[in-house]
Amino acid sequence: MKLELLDIFVLVIFFAVVLSISMYKSRKEKTGEDYFLASRKLLWPFIGLSLIAANISSEHFVGMSGQGAGNVGLAIASYEWMAAITLVVVAFFFLPKFLKSGIYTIPEFLEYRYNSSARSIMAFYIMVIYVGVTIASVLYSGGLALKAIFDLDLTKSIWAIGAIAAVYTIWGGLKAVAWADLFQGSALIIGGAIVMVFGFIAVGGVPAFFEANADKLHMILPSDHPVLPWTALVIGLWIPNFYYWGLNQFITQRSLAAKTLKHGQLGVLFAAFLKLLIPFIIVIPGIIAYQLYSGQLTGPGATTDAAYPLLIRNLIPVGIRGFMFAALAGAVISSLASMLNSASTIFTMDLYKRHFKKDAGQFAIVTMGRSTTLLFVIIGCIIAPQLNNPKFGGIFTYIQEFQGYISPGILAAFVFGLIFKRAPASAGVTALLVNVPVYGFLHWQFSEIAFLNRMAITFVLILLIMGVITWLNPRKKPLEMPVRKDFDMSPAPSVKWLGITVIIITIALYVIFW
Repeated sequence: MKLELLDIFVLVIFFAVVLSISMYKSRKEKTGEDYFLASRKLLWPFIGLSLIAANISSEHFVGMSGQGAGNVGLAIASYEWMAAITLVVVAFFFLPKFLKSGIYTIPEFLEYRYNSSARSIMAFYIMVIYVGVTIASVLYSGGLALKAIFDLDLTKSIWAIGAIAAVYTIWGGLKAVAWADLFQGSALIIGGAIVMVFGFIAVGGVPAFFEANADKLHMILPSDHPVLPWTALVIGLWIPNFYYWGLNQFITQRSLAAKTLKHGQLGVLFAAFLKLLIPFIIVIPGIIAYQLYSGQLTGPGATTDAAYPLLIRNLIPVGIRGFMFAALAGAVISSLASMLNSASTIFTMDLYKRHFKKDAGQFAIVTMGRSTTLLFVIIGCIIAPQLNNPKFGGIFTYIQEFQGYISPGILAAFVFGLIFKRAPASAGVTALLVNVPVYGFLHWQFSEIAFLNRMAITFVLILLIMGVITWLNPRKKPLEMPVRKDFDMSPAPSVKWLGITVIIITIALYVIFW
């Protein structure tokens, strides 16, 4: 599908607005706090939309929609709806502790809770994963999506996405990212809603859709389901969820930049409400595509990953296609920009300033942040085209398997350390170090076990090890965390009820689509 002149005009105008406003609003970033944490003045709408924009990328519009069209159906929405509950827990349990301590990065918290070794180990892990896995994966999947839908060259698409994200991220840091996310996050939600509406019209309306696809509208699948058994929902899925939404720097960085605790919690809960909507604008269109084009999605050499592209090609008129291109490209660019900004934050604050130049001034810190952002996007653009090799087993497998080597240990170190005040530094360091051999052994010897269940086994084993270490060598007195004295920690009265409402709605959705 080729873009018409009107589509190109809409596309150019959209990105011109995004780039100009985000760069103008972030033109005065001079200190590390300005550049990496938007001067710690983000308000809740920016936090909420930025969380969603950072999260939603091409793997949702292609992969998740394709799973909806395939044998998983609506059940794939569990990744979104369970994330909503996870965000509620993050808002009330993790976020107040992080904001109260005034940290720049998530690894920094481990230094206060355990020791400097724990911080350095986690920072090293995350740098490797961000640069070698997630940044390259987002570039590859984004380029692949644009190639599939709009018949563009893969490598050129990858470099174009990288260039746009690099321009405003290098210029203005997190504030530029947050302003760009305001537009790009809104565009992806509006664009997804447009596709859903055109899809419902094509199948004869909402009642006709529900009647024709009743077999695909179930959230709970059998325990022997090859992709998403209900056992994985009960046990395994919570581990990557809590790691991703509570401890993943590129997601949590915008909430660390909250102006007050109230704005931080409201922003996270706003994101939770938006997560409840995502399946309706991504998974439902995938099911619609299967109803309309099942022959093209299941024939020889076909794949259900083509579900969303088929809808755009066949249903979306000229002009709106340009907006959809902007929405899809913007979703990828937002995720990439967030990862670049967070990777440069961790390298600069956790590695460069602590190990290479401890007396670095603010100018040097910001310069290093900009330089590493450029370096990381170049590395990602070089690696990304290589992921097309079948030996990686698909982009989803590539990401999840690598995350399994670090996420259970990181989550165990944080959760155990937050609950058990007597946990010694050796427990936290051990949790981070043993994750790699334990998960590696399970991956090597028990590869037939679903990766979510391997994560769960690793997590439980690490908790047991931490428990034994704490029992044998407890900390003599509880560790005192640093406290920001100039920060407003008073929560909004409505926050508790908003969180309860999100949980009730999520449970209701599971009951409706049981």
